[in-house]
Amino acid sequence: MPGKGDAPVLPGARAVARYVRISPMKARRVVNLVRGLPAKEALTVLQFAPQAASEQVYKVLASAIANAENNERLDPDALLVSEAYVDEGPTMKRFQPRAQGRAYRIRKRTCHITVAVEAVAPAAPRKAAKKTAPAKKAAPAETQSNTEGAE
Repeated sequence: MPGKGDAPVLPGARAVARYVRISPMKARRVVNLVRGLPAKEALTVLQFAPQAASEQVYKVLASAIANAENNERLDPDALLVSEAYVDEGPTMKRFQPRAQGRAYRIRKRTCHITVAVEAVAPAAPRKAAKKTAPAKKAAPAETQSNTEGAE
């Protein structure tokens, strides 16, 4: 199955959580934190994020990593969060009774969280650069002695 523009498709996996009882705007704040990060680092960020939606996004990301590891036989250490987005789900409408017989509508929003990971080539260890002697700078001691004699 060719991808967009017949570009080579990197191996990866994805996971979707549907009908999550969190507002899409609140979930997008959390998803924006981890998009583009290495998968292990993204899990750490989500683990310590204070937002309530981070728990749900953590579960989806962990599921995507497990899918890549078990279904695609990919190394979990070489995974990158390539896609992460939140779509709006159905809204449950409820009514809150108010004074004088009025009723206020309450919208309980849901969302669908999608996270896709892809394998990246493991970074080759950098070779140690040859140590070269640092270039000698102009002797600052001479300039100091010149200023001392002028005083």
